[in-house]
Amino acid sequence: MEAIDQETIDLLLVEQLQDSPAPLLKILHTFHERDGCISESAMRAISKGLGVPLADLYGTVTFYHHFSQEEDGFNKPRVCTGPVCRLNGGHECLSALADKGATAMPCAGRCDEPVPVLIGNEQWVGDSQGNLTRKSTPVPPVNPGKIEECVFAQIREPERGTLPGYRRTGGYEGLMRAVKEMTPKDVIEHIKASKLAGRGGAAFPTGVKWQAVADAKGEPKTIVCNADEGEPGCFKDRAIMDYDPFAVIEGMTIAAYATGATRGIIYLRYEYPETNFLFEKSIADAYAANLLGKNILGTDFSFELYVRRGGGAYICGEEGSLLNSLEGKHPFPRNRPPFPVTHGFENLPTAVNNVETLAAAAQIMRHEPEWYTKLGLNGHAGTKVVSLSGDVQRPGNYEVPFGLPLKTLLYDWAGGPKPGRSFQAVTMAGLSGGFLAGEDLETATIDEPSIRSKGSMLGAAGMIVLDDSRDMIEAAHNAIEFFAHESCGKCFPCRLGTERLTERLSGEGPMQLQVWLEEVNDMNASMKALSACGLGMAAPLVIESLIKQFPARVQEFVEKR
Repeated sequence: MEAIDQETIDLLLVEQLQDSPAPLLKILHTFHERDGCISESAMRAISKGLGVPLADLYGTVTFYHHFSQEEDGFNKPRVCTGPVCRLNGGHECLSALADKGATAMPCAGRCDEPVPVLIGNEQWVGDSQGNLTRKSTPVPPVNPGKIEECVFAQIREPERGTLPGYRRTGGYEGLMRAVKEMTPKDVIEHIKASKLAGRGGAAFPTGVKWQAVADAKGEPKTIVCNADEGEPGCFKDRAIMDYDPFAVIEGMTIAAYATGATRGIIYLRYEYPETNFLFEKSIADAYAANLLGKNILGTDFSFELYVRRGGGAYICGEEGSLLNSLEGKHPFPRNRPPFPVTHGFENLPTAVNNVETLAAAAQIMRHEPEWYTKLGLNGHAGTKVVSLSGDVQRPGNYEVPFGLPLKTLLYDWAGGPKPGRSFQAVTMAGLSGGFLAGEDLETATIDEPSIRSKGSMLGAAGMIVLDDSRDMIEAAHNAIEFFAHESCGKCFPCRLGTERLTERLSGEGPMQLQVWLEEVNDMNASMKALSACGLGMAAPLVIESLIKQFPARVQEFVEKR
């Protein structure tokens, strides 16, 4: 029998993998893991099999950080050198592993356990000497205030991550209530009454979004879970997914019932390979129990669910970029309008929701809406999971009621600063909200109105703590350098602005303070007014807050270089 050549084998593989939505990412991961890289021959086979021009495919694949073109690059260490890991020996770890072909990667979402190192599909934790250990995701600590939780209410229960354990602790009660006792409109009104808003940063009312998708024309409709938390200092979704995967799956299924969607996709960040395996198993278990697929729980409601793992790109956390990535396009942000609720995945109605939002929706459907609204403090509705890292004694994920004083979280819950040190600043919204410092640390409460009144934003609620041993110029430089590296390059205000701001914090530019400030403020204003997406609009907050909170350090830096 005549041997089949490699090109034919590769084309057959591409054809095999086109049997479900968003095939490109699935195909790329298959070749990457099989060959240890995305080779030129694989690229040609994928281009031919999908009918995508080779140049376009090459531009898309090379945009992602983790699809290596280097031989066996998949199996070489990738070491996090994100802002938190820089404080904890990330560059030293990278140097120690240089003889193994190690390369740097941006923030990998383990800010509570630095320094993460990826080798193939295994997640390790390294130290400054390059020693590697395997560690599981830390269990979210119980809040010392004994305040009632929503998302974390059962997450610490034994076997919560298994289907039997999930159902034993109240799981799927919300879905059963929805499909057995309520109409889709009833479910939407229930979520609206709870005042649940998006927990990925935008805080758009969830019920309003679901209503828009339900009302939109066009089928099939889609639920997309944005599990691409790439913001440095944010690692809350990883904890939810690793310890409570069925809460996310149930939340997506409830959203599908409410909106009329028949398919769902979990867009999972590349740096969570073990979570990917967990989701695949959890989804298979849900199918076997008639909790996914055709005629769910004996009704006429059907919903198919898929996982697609990204390739490593911060911008894919932006919903337009995420949708383009799923469609196999270059992951640039989309112009809006139209919005995804009417023109989303494959230009059809789509609800894009964050992991935490969906997990909260599953819990809310087990209760009356008032239960959730009363979890907040001082008139605020609900809770927020805060990822706390950096120079604090007890880093981790804390579910706090909206309205909780920031100082209560920092001192009473997280143990305060390390011995002999004091707090200097705390980043907001990961890095995107810039710094809070001074009196603001004493007076701010954890809710969007309070944080906005300080000139920042809460966003996804990643907080990186910096004590008085840290140089704030260096901290700001690291943040802006990250944004410059992650800018997709689509629009020039962000593409050029992040580079120029990085240069200003590297020591380039005028040495007269007033001239330096005028230049920086002009760049900030241009970026905020003209950038195509949130990256270019948020990055200026880093320097604006630096100038506001630390004017003496800025003057010293500019004039004494």
